[in-house]
Amino acid sequence: MKNSSRRGFLKTASATAAALAVSRHIPAWSAEAGSSVKVWGTFRDRRHAALDPVVWKATGQVAADAITLNTDEVRQQMLGFGAAITEASAFVLSRMNDAGRQKVMHDLFSPDEMAFSVCRTCIGSSDYATKVYCYDESTEPDPELKKFSIDHDKAYYLPVLREARKENPELFLFSSPWSPPGWMKANNSMLGGAMRKQSFAPYAQYFVKFLEGYKAEGVAVDAVTVQNEVDAEQEGRMSACVWPQEQEVEFVKSHLGPALRKAALPTKIWVIDHNYNLWGRALGELSDPAAYEYIDGIAWHGYLGEPTAMSRVHDAFPSKNTYWTEGGPDINQPDYQTDWAKWGDQFNGILNNWARSITSWNVALDEKGKPNVGPFSCGGVITVENGTHKVTQSGQYWAFAHYTKHVRRGARVFATNAIGELGTGSAVSHTGFRNPDGSFVVVLANKGPEKRVQLLQGSQSLEVSLPADSLQTLQWA
Repeated sequence: MKNSSRRGFLKTASATAAALAVSRHIPAWSAEAGSSVKVWGTFRDRRHAALDPVVWKATGQVAADAITLNTDEVRQQMLGFGAAITEASAFVLSRMNDAGRQKVMHDLFSPDEMAFSVCRTCIGSSDYATKVYCYDESTEPDPELKKFSIDHDKAYYLPVLREARKENPELFLFSSPWSPPGWMKANNSMLGGAMRKQSFAPYAQYFVKFLEGYKAEGVAVDAVTVQNEVDAEQEGRMSACVWPQEQEVEFVKSHLGPALRKAALPTKIWVIDHNYNLWGRALGELSDPAAYEYIDGIAWHGYLGEPTAMSRVHDAFPSKNTYWTEGGPDINQPDYQTDWAKWGDQFNGILNNWARSITSWNVALDEKGKPNVGPFSCGGVITVENGTHKVTQSGQYWAFAHYTKHVRRGARVFATNAIGELGTGSAVSHTGFRNPDGSFVVVLANKGPEKRVQLLQGSQSLEVSLPADSLQTLQWA
């Protein structure tokens, strides 16, 4: 036997053995031969387009790089997908005429369209704002918060948030501060620096007043993070604040948690709100029993480290939730409108590591990635051009469509396992879901050249052709 033939034989034999091992346990649901599966694809000039359906068939030979669908091995329950409605995003959307804005808001948030359902707002200004501001603009310490006001947000921020909730009444909002008021910090500025410990008590009340003020305006907030990017000082170039681990723990357990409870606010508390490489810090914070009582989960960004860090924390504290809260496109990249496979691959990695939600960065910005009062270059999930108000969708938008249009709140992620060549490092990634109505969804991302893959479920299989740089969603009852 030639070496190449022998290698092929061993690959096939190994794959068959692995597939048979997986299939020995018959799952609670098994595909029915001849039943049809709907398919949608994004590649080349197609955008979430309906493709020819594929059909379940009795498995003959198992491919050397098959993917097994273990539909009875269920994992986290999905909360949803969305993007940050920053003050900058609200400003861009507010400048559209009523008809144009209503069309965009319907497309983004309606359950019948993109169905964005988990969105972020900013407590005061982020780097994506029209100016640097907070809700207690005082040149002197104001521990009684006598100057507290959310009036700045009433012009267009709150109205846009109300429109989003009107389109999707089930919209889950979480809010993050980039900085406390400057007078609460050692440098007396919202730009960089760190908190004074004596500001912890008034800052907890600052959160309470924000939540109560927003609720009075018809925008209830469901969760808060203590600080956006707890260890990023940003060299004083934008609103930011450093929170050492022990200070975040102290603030949550002795101030914020008790303050929300005393005010009878059901708002959840998420901590860290930064990169995967802070998984050790997450373990440390959850190891404090008093903080553990108030922490609902960990908020993660994907700029440094690997998503497997989320699984490390989940495995140690399985009753605490995992949320992915920031990451978005760069308007200056040449593939801004076509990098859907990259984002689909990233989303699959996030979802396969216990995240209950994925929330992108700005939902909308202009063609220059503005307004922006910080040093970074970002793009919106959509671009709204100044003057013409022409709307352009990003590659990330089309990646989201493959999840948001099919995966419902309450869906459970189930295990999808690659064998052979489709293991770790493959250009093809995958995630599976079972919706509350019993339907199944599988999302396949292919960052590489054209590829044909086999999906195995029980004794049945599907053959799926994946074009180069493509996303496909499969759905069946």
